[in-house]
Amino acid sequence: MDGAMTVVIAPGTPLALDLLGPLDAPLLASALAMAAPCGPTLRRHTATHHTLQLTCRPGERPADRPGLAGRLADLLTDPAAADGRPGWWSGVLAALPQQPAPGREAHPAGAPAGLPASARQREVLLDAMTAPPGPQLHLGQLHLRWYGPLDRHRFDAAWQAVADREAVLRAAFAPGPGRGGSGPVVTVHERVEIPVRHDPYEPDGAAGGTAGGSAGGSTGGAAAWAAVLRGEREQAFDLGRPGPLRIRRVDGEPGAHGPDARIVLTYHQALLDAPSVQQLLRSFLRAYAIDGRPAGGERRPSLPDHLRWLAARDPGPAREFWARAAPPAGARTLPAVPAGGAADRPPLSGGGAVGYGRAVERLNPTEALRLRGWAASCGVAESTALHAAWALQLHRAASPGPGSEPVPVAFGVTVSGRGIALEGADRLPGPLGNPLPLSVDVDPAVPLARLLTDLRDRALGLAAYEWVSAGQTRERSDPSGEHIGRFGEQPPAASLITFDRVPARLGVGASGDPVDEELAAADVRVGPPEAVEAYTGLPFALTARHDRAGGLVLTADSDRARLADAEAARILAQTALLLRELPEADLHRATVADALTLLDGLPVPVAVAGPQTAAPRLVTLRPAAYPGAGTVLLVPPPDAPPDCYAAVARAHRGLQALVTLDAPADATACLTALRPVLAAAQPLLLGCFSGGGAVAYEVAERIGAHGWRAPLVSIGGTADGGTASAQDLSRALWAAAGHES
Repeated sequence: MDGAMTVVIAPGTPLALDLLGPLDAPLLASALAMAAPCGPTLRRHTATHHTLQLTCRPGERPADRPGLAGRLADLLTDPAAADGRPGWWSGVLAALPQQPAPGREAHPAGAPAGLPASARQREVLLDAMTAPPGPQLHLGQLHLRWYGPLDRHRFDAAWQAVADREAVLRAAFAPGPGRGGSGPVVTVHERVEIPVRHDPYEPDGAAGGTAGGSAGGSTGGAAAWAAVLRGEREQAFDLGRPGPLRIRRVDGEPGAHGPDARIVLTYHQALLDAPSVQQLLRSFLRAYAIDGRPAGGERRPSLPDHLRWLAARDPGPAREFWARAAPPAGARTLPAVPAGGAADRPPLSGGGAVGYGRAVERLNPTEALRLRGWAASCGVAESTALHAAWALQLHRAASPGPGSEPVPVAFGVTVSGRGIALEGADRLPGPLGNPLPLSVDVDPAVPLARLLTDLRDRALGLAAYEWVSAGQTRERSDPSGEHIGRFGEQPPAASLITFDRVPARLGVGASGDPVDEELAAADVRVGPPEAVEAYTGLPFALTARHDRAGGLVLTADSDRARLADAEAARILAQTALLLRELPEADLHRATVADALTLLDGLPVPVAVAGPQTAAPRLVTLRPAAYPGAGTVLLVPPPDAPPDCYAAVARAHRGLQALVTLDAPADATACLTALRPVLAAAQPLLLGCFSGGGAVAYEVAERIGAHGWRAPLVSIGGTADGGTASAQDLSRALWAAAGHES
């Protein structure tokens, strides 16, 4: 094999780099020095083909060296990096073990078989995969107080009994079978030990937020408890390992009525939703009350039953429905004017703000009761009144002047997913909750009652297809859905409305709940659970739920990159104002225009000014020879010219589509651009000139960490525009194709 060295990386454990071409000993020695302290093993196949395997010694953590393989490949494929110190490397190479590297198994022996993940699950995983650094997405929480004695052994045994009964608590994601993978599958393990963290009371009130520190913390301090909740939300789940639920108990200060504690359950929405966690908590409390003994056998239906039910659905009727019900192009999706769009207010700069803001408003019990009665007088639920308030704000942001025209608006609404024709679905713990787009035309000239009934009817229409994911609604309603630049785009809704109907008590809400009575026999009492909403990645998410007193609590989570905290709080305050004032409207006479006057004189919220540079876009250099042939993403090295891969598209004769980005990008931007390919579970290969290996390998690692098969990474040549470099990279791509087969 002639030419410079090229490298093919096979992510996994152990990490293996195939070195193709003449072995440059000085470069290899430099690479080995970079790889320390990982233990290298070099296997010689031929004079121009070696395999370098890196295995960590006991106590070493490869996660402490992220991107190491990519940096090694960049070094090994860059001839200019040779330090030219002959003799220094000879002893290093002689000391390398020369032995075969063990093969990498896609499915280790004894691993359970899996079922294809649902469309909703894949979308949650893709959200997490493509999220920028910062708060974890799709992690929700439920927490409550525990009063009375707590037997730690009994507590742990009760949770283990629940896990033994609930398949979802023993579930994990794994790559599907087939070349390049077929997307994630859900595997259910036979037995899983449920870890429960116990933190003792610390008199100083310190609350440790990390998994390894001494936590504890006084329940008397709101700030200390908030730190515990925040610390749990900041810990990512390893979705390749079973267990989408973390349990943590923090002892509180002993009081006059005996000891108390706080318990927090943190869960991942790829496998659980809020009603599921409520149900699991109730099962745990019953198991604890009967001394940790299992309460019945394996639950049926279970998560695998739900996945099988989804796989058997006929997509035809849903496709026809969403062809009619999908939000139209140009629908207003955020109740804020674009940056610079408000004549009386300057555009807001992002100012580097990151993370999510949270705001809360509350309707008191009298206001909430009046809202419910007013909505019922029109034959709608109070959730529909909330949808109407949101639609009014979307219309005003789109057309704030007098004499407004009809405006199509769209937003997401969360459906339970439990109204499906699967017996027992209402008792099934799993990721059934599902955000779906809802759209309506807001016409100021029509009666307000008409807007309410239109929203009600459209929401009822969703109920027949609440098992369809938001991404599928776009796919099925878009004739160009399989085009690589369009398929699997984010739904058009930029806001999500959730009306949480879970009762404030663990039981049905009435006095004399059997769970309370069973716990009382053990001298235990628990407070009502409180929820902490998961971050969705959307600019604005609003959750409404009733509290114990009968009030209606509105909680908003907003992305600071799109909405400043003050603007998000203004949106929520105006929502609450509408919900308080709309019940004064005479439904027989009031028009939508009359309702819009309730917002007269109030400032229109303004979105944060976006970045000056657009996100890198995916560019097709050459289409695939046939559908399903796969995709090769050519990652631009830093400072590479935009057309650096044009020669590769001419030189390479593979069957896959060749795509690249129109500018150098980090791993997050690459993954965002790749989302359509991953959503379609197409075979994928990553390639790049020397210098792009670090980013390409980070992309591969993140793909593998979220349930997809980590793609191979091929590195060769340099971005010098020369024919030789294009041929070097083409050779590496051919080698990867042979490695994959």
